Amino acid sequence: MAYQALYRKYRPQTFEDVCGRDTIVRTIKNQINNGRIGHSYLFCGTRGTGKTTIAKIFAKAVNCENPQDGNPCGECASCRAISEDANLNVVEMDAASNNSVEDIRAVIEQVSYSPTQGKYRVFIIDEVHMLSTSAFNALLKTLEEPPSYAVFILATTEPNRLPLTILSRCQRYDFGRLTSSTIAERLKSVAQKEGLKAEDEALRYIAGAADGSMRDGLSILDQCNAFNYGNDVLTYDRVLEILGAVDTRVFSRLFRCTHHGDAKGALKVLDDILGQGRELIQFVTDYIGYLRNVMLLKASEETAAALDVSKENLALMLEDARSSEMSEDIRYIDVFSALTEQIRYSGNRRVLTEAAIIRLCEPSMAAGGDLMQLVDSLTERVRSLEQQLTDTQRALAGRGSLVIGTAGAGAGAEGNSAAGAGAPEGGLTEPVKTAKKKLPSAIPEDVKAVAAKWNALIGAIPPERHMMKLYLMQAVPSVDEGGGLIVLFTNFIGAECFIGKDHDRAADNRRYFENYLEERTGRHVPVTYKLLDNNNEFAENYVDIRSLVNMDIGEEDEPVRTSPYL
Repeated sequence: MAYQALYRKYRPQTFEDVCGRDTIVRTIKNQINNGRIGHSYLFCGTRGTGKTTIAKIFAKAVNCENPQDGNPCGECASCRAISEDANLNVVEMDAASNNSVEDIRAVIEQVSYSPTQGKYRVFIIDEVHMLSTSAFNALLKTLEEPPSYAVFILATTEPNRLPLTILSRCQRYDFGRLTSSTIAERLKSVAQKEGLKAEDEALRYIAGAADGSMRDGLSILDQCNAFNYGNDVLTYDRVLEILGAVDTRVFSRLFRCTHHGDAKGALKVLDDILGQGRELIQFVTDYIGYLRNVMLLKASEETAAALDVSKENLALMLEDARSSEMSEDIRYIDVFSALTEQIRYSGNRRVLTEAAIIRLCEPSMAAGGDLMQLVDSLTERVRSLEQQLTDTQRALAGRGSLVIGTAGAGAGAEGNSAAGAGAPEGGLTEPVKTAKKKLPSAIPEDVKAVAAKWNALIGAIPPERHMMKLYLMQAVPSVDEGGGLIVLFTNFIGAECFIGKDHDRAADNRRYFENYLEERTGRHVPVTYKLLDNNNEFAENYVDIRSLVNMDIGEEDEPVRTSPYL
């Protein structure tokens, strides 16, 4: 006998054999047992989830001569004929290739003939969404008022493409993706029956690669079995080799390299993957899945119970989630999702992938691109709130401002000490009338040291503080009347990073930045932060002190950018 594929050989023959469809099976069995069989059913779901399988079991059950609790016996003449596709009571049509109105009229003509054996004639129309509009119109009347012996079962992967007039006349059953654990259990059972020894981890990976489709899972197992024929055990590494996939440990290595800005190490990981003959599109797709798991764990570690991964892989993902920021995880997913579309039809897949990895490793490139898109979207959300805040300030104090001082900055900012009297540290002060500012007669050397190298200092902030880095790039360093360093913001979101309502987070950012400046310059520089009311306030009261100082603190000078407020 010719070899039969596993998904055909082990296709369920009774409702009891169906995996992961308990609700649907119970409903249909109850209808059969109680004689309440409907005249039209709609089975919806992705490929390989059991739609056609249950439709055939249903056809056998309603015509079985010896039904057993709603299940077909599988032994009577009717059951054997349906299993062999030799029973005239069951008509199957593939609407993908037979979608014209003439094809439907041929089916309607058969409806007029009563069953020669058994009680019902079952018409199974697969991929029904492919029917033409005329075909749907021709089917409509028969579907609405069929003979008592006729049952229609429509199967589709895209129910949204069906006319509402068809949908309203059917009992709808949704076949969702099967869980990986359900598929893995079935694969284990099939492997045992086939005498195939396989590691549980290998079967779990195949189940995950099946993406909720039992048929895909059995097809992949069939492929692995053929490759591994004659060997003792189908291992996890062998499955990766057969499918051209990548181990989760490699994904973790790549994640950590990009997280730490190690472009050389990240490119080495990619080179090793391609050197092993792995498929690039498969690699990118699988890595997005890894990033998705890291993102979910970052959002809440309680989601670990819902992730179908081994304990070893879960430990790697948890470690990566704890060391990263949520915005970073989302940015990685955005970049690789865009890369998926770019490389699908490109002849330079490796170059595009390398460019995407380097872009993730270089914070300055990210700050100018992907992160800016994120900030822009957040800016739009708070634009109305920012405008309301400005209107309130003007109504209370003419041209007021929000000022906050860090611990140790009080003596160096006379204007701020008066405004901040009675306000708790890290809080927002009451709006006050902003007086005309004048530069001090001498700017302290520590402030000069920071101002002269502001761009270089901010550019060297580590990747894990990339949001702080982005906001400081948009801010302007200035000096108050007492000679203290003051960082000016017109962006409300940037100011929130240092003077927001989340006092603990804002205080942590202030402490970090002061310590960072001290380490980089060798000087203790107290800093004050201020949210400006409008652009005119900067022009009238402050100056970008980068344009006033010129000194060397150990690095080559960089050109001072022109203030965006002038």
